Amino acid sequence: MRKFVAILAVTTALAGTPVGAQNLLEPAAGPPSQGDAPTPANEEEVTFASDTITYDTNAEVVVSTGNVRMARQGDRLRADRVEWNQKTGEVRASGNVAVVNSGGDTVYGDSVVLTDSLRDGVVENLLLVLNDGGRLAAKHGVRKDGVSTLTMAAYTPCAVLDSDGCPKEPIWKISATKVVHDPGKHRISYDNARISFMGTPILWLPGLSHPDGSGAGGGSGFLLPQVKYSRVNGAEFALPYYFQLAPNRDLSITPHVYSKVLPSIEAQYRQLTSNGAWQAAGMLTYGTRVPINSVGANPNSDRTFRGYIDANGKFQLDPYWTISGATRLASDRSFMRRYDISRDSRLRTTINAERIDNDSYLSISGWAVQTLRIGDSQGQQPIALPLIDYRRRIADPLLGGIVSLQANTLAITRTGGQDTQRAFTSARWDLRRFTGFGQELTLTAYARGDVYHTANISSTITPSYRGDPGWTPRGIGALAADLKWPFLGPFLAGSQRITPRVQIVATPRTKNLAIPNEDARSIDLEDSNLFALNRFAGYDRWEDGNRVTYGAEWSVDVPGIAFSTVIGQSYRLNSRPSILPPGTGLDGRFSDIVGRTTLQYGRFLEITHRFRVDKNSLSIRRNELDATIGSRKTYATIGYLRLNRNIPTSAIPEDLRDREEARLGGRVQFARYWSIFGSTTIDLTGPKEDPLSTADGYQPVRHRLGLLYDDDCFELGVTWRRDYDAAGDARTGNTFLLRVALKNLGR
Repeated sequence: MRKFVAILAVTTALAGTPVGAQNLLEPAAGPPSQGDAPTPANEEEVTFASDTITYDTNAEVVVSTGNVRMARQGDRLRADRVEWNQKTGEVRASGNVAVVNSGGDTVYGDSVVLTDSLRDGVVENLLLVLNDGGRLAAKHGVRKDGVSTLTMAAYTPCAVLDSDGCPKEPIWKISATKVVHDPGKHRISYDNARISFMGTPILWLPGLSHPDGSGAGGGSGFLLPQVKYSRVNGAEFALPYYFQLAPNRDLSITPHVYSKVLPSIEAQYRQLTSNGAWQAAGMLTYGTRVPINSVGANPNSDRTFRGYIDANGKFQLDPYWTISGATRLASDRSFMRRYDISRDSRLRTTINAERIDNDSYLSISGWAVQTLRIGDSQGQQPIALPLIDYRRRIADPLLGGIVSLQANTLAITRTGGQDTQRAFTSARWDLRRFTGFGQELTLTAYARGDVYHTANISSTITPSYRGDPGWTPRGIGALAADLKWPFLGPFLAGSQRITPRVQIVATPRTKNLAIPNEDARSIDLEDSNLFALNRFAGYDRWEDGNRVTYGAEWSVDVPGIAFSTVIGQSYRLNSRPSILPPGTGLDGRFSDIVGRTTLQYGRFLEITHRFRVDKNSLSIRRNELDATIGSRKTYATIGYLRLNRNIPTSAIPEDLRDREEARLGGRVQFARYWSIFGSTTIDLTGPKEDPLSTADGYQPVRHRLGLLYDDDCFELGVTWRRDYDAAGDARTGNTFLLRVALKNLGR
């Protein structure tokens, strides 16, 4: 009976056809299933089943009555009565008729006249239910060669029943004098179409067409417009046009019109090839470009073309070789923020050729950086070309360990800064064994030989990053033993695991300050690198000396709850001064104490806390919290980070400056389809955290607040955003965004 109400509702709401047109009575309610009639043995065979069958041998007419089911080539029919004329091939069905094609679309009607292939025919007072849930209702319909043509019809993907199963007006629908559904083109086309919202006509579209929701693509046409308002650009209206160039190529062109600045044009091209895919997007306008460090009115502003390009692609040449690349470039430093494209402070262009097999890896790559940051010199930005990295893994048949070989070379040039070239080869041997007491022991031996060349070192501001000019060789060696001893046991209604861990690393004194530092500048002791062979992130610095690192992990798993915590510290076995900068937690003989705690309660709660505690004063030097609380519909996210490295003011490099920030976000669903969402990021850094900072300790970065309605066929969202970071002509201010989406109407 519920199915009957659904059919009745969509028919009366969409097309205004008589109630009796969709009287699908039990027991034939619902579309026919494949199991109702025997499966055809071949494409030409038609199988059927019914309560009674009569056959007129002279007229060659088969009449089936009572729960009739027919099947052929994936098409199925159900009706109360079917008359099949074998001479003409005509199948006339009546009473609770439903026909399903191989694509899953279902046609309901009062009476249906079909060919014996069950594919072509004429239907009166029909309802076409598409596989994606969309509905087409009409007074008359014809299907020929798979194409359905409906007259006096209407379409909607929206629900036509409320939560109680009663008929309701769909949120939006399209009415037309003629509707054509072409499954081959995956399009629905309309003549004299009218879009109605909540029962009220709001738009007349004489030549409307859109994809049928099958996910197989669509044709060219306008997409939904975008409406936005910002303080800098004023009111903005964008109307994208989509070109379906080929099954594997498309193009979108979007003109943007503003009330305060000149228009812009945006485009995106995408292509899928036999061995990969690539896309290119960009935007272009003409206007006034304000220097990034300008304050207020600037008489030197110049009018010129402004824009950006963003392209990337990846191609699989054979089972081993892959080539990928990407480029992001902007005409000036404030364009991306001014037009709300990106808040990134750097844009990177890369190219990479990779070869990967079971035991080796080869990468030949290069990259360049465009800075968008205030005060940065573009001449100081690195251009890395080439960067070659080769690795090979060899199983050691003698002791059963693994040998890893690596060769690496890098050339960094700057148009106005230091140039560096590097090359090294290394070998590493790892042996992992379990003792009779259940201990996991890993032995490691490592050796590496480097050669560096650098020039123009005086252009690097931080002296410890420069290195010696000219050629400088270096040798590195290390031996390490790492022992874990897990203890397992029951805990409450679950289990727990306690794992003490001890690591000993021995490495001779290594030449470091004579080597330029390009890739190991930012370092901070944390749980992820506590037991690393080298706590520096890159290759240019190596942590020498002998040390012992110790810690423990405790994890608990009980029904619905997962908890783990790890804590550790290291101790240097010699008193030689460390090259690790003050404030990193590694500059003394005893390191700071670091740890991480994670708690997960089902899908409702997940908390991760990372910390670093000063070894002497027990002051918190790193305090980081990330938490997600709630369900998929209603949730809150909390993020907090404070770095208090306690570095003397005279020794603070830019990469190790302290900071403090808070991030809050959330969504609350207060009705079935309604929700409110928001987020904020606040820079809490002040002189207390960073003596070089001029901020007051409470500087908002961005606020966002929005209201969203989202159901199965319609989406309406209003978002307010306020930005507080000004750069050039990208000023602080409010932005309002209106989003309207009629689902299944568009690309």
